[in-house]
Amino acid sequence: ENYWYQFLHKLPMVLEDLNKDASYFLENDPASNSLQEIYLAYPGFYAIAIYRLSHELYLLDLMLFSRLMSEYAHHITGTDIHAGATIASPCFIDHATGIVIGETSVIEKNVKIYQGVTLGALSVEKDMKNSKRHPTVEENVCLYANATILGGKAIIGKNSIVGGNSWVTKSIPADSIVLNTTTTEVKVKEIKKNEN
Repeated sequence: ENYWYQFLHKLPMVLEDLNKDASYFLENDPASNSLQEIYLAYPGFYAIAIYRLSHELYLLDLMLFSRLMSEYAHHITGTDIHAGATIASPCFIDHATGIVIGETSVIEKNVKIYQGVTLGALSVEKDMKNSKRHPTVEENVCLYANATILGGKAIIGKNSIVGGNSWVTKSIPADSIVLNTTTTEVKVKEIKKNEN
């Protein structure tokens, strides 16, 4: 009963954060038409809403309940946000599908995250459970589709952009642009039809 009242006490602050998140969605997605649409039809907003609720349960040490909520959101949206992550408001998660945000990730305010982004750990041992294993993303950062950022020492400095398909395991200074410069060569071979 004590846990329930502590959780209820946090709900007004959760709602305040969600209202900021929804406004940030509206501001950053040209396809959005209204706050109502974001609240009712955006999987990224749904994922962040469930995260914000499950995070409060996590902070109350109700691990099973927080995990069940996170996995439900994962099942519905394709977005896997661990309830232990620290995500400031506002945060924008576009398209949602395939995003993974690990337990010790820290995301500061005004961050934009696109589909397929991973904020994960490098290979670690079980005894590192209580250590910082996941990256920190400072404010005003944009993480484009399929960017992968790994490790607890990796910090993406404020006002930076991490381009699509980038692989980052070290810190990036503020005001940086990270690009995937690996060139992919596509060869097209004409197939001649056999004239018989």
